Amino acid sequence: MRLREVMAVLLLLALAGGAAGCKRRAPVVAAPAPAPTPAPAETQPAAETPPPPEPEPTEAPKEPIPELAVPAPAPKPAVPEPKPTPAAPAVPPPRIAPQLSPERQAELERKTNEALAAAEKNLEQSYGKKLNATQHDLVQKIQGFLAQSREAIQAKDWMRASTLAEKARVLSVELVRSLRSPQ
Repeated sequence: MRLREVMAVLLLLALAGGAAGCKRRAPVVAAPAPAPTPAPAETQPAAETPPPPEPEPTEAPKEPIPELAVPAPAPKPAVPEPKPTPAAPAVPPPRIAPQLSPERQAELERKTNEALAAAEKNLEQSYGKKLNATQHDLVQKIQGFLAQSREAIQAKDWMRASTLAEKARVLSVELVRSLRSPQ
């Protein structure tokens, strides 16, 4: 029975608090401006008119609204900017290439040069001819592989140079076949 009584009291308090709501401030009503009095006519004696009733001062809120004091953020200490160090000259990262025996390197050089020569010879057959879109695409790919292979030769990466030259040669053979077949 004790639990029911406590629950009933809590329920009544909650309802009373909800029904009361928040305290509202009385609206501040501005006093109307007094109407201008007409000027008395000179022929009639001025009758004394009672002064207009002064409006009742409105009640100021009983509790002043507290102003929140916001603490100013602490000023950040001046940090001197670090002086930029002079940039080191841009050195390209070293190329990682497999270590080849002199015999293997000589073989790759020979194969690379043969593949480059064959691809260039086959590519020359397309000069001056009208190419369709596929053939034009093949020519661009062959030229790209040839340029990349020459870059690899400059970097002394014979494995990559050989692979790229061989790709250019294979595509050039395909280009020659497409040029010979009736379109």
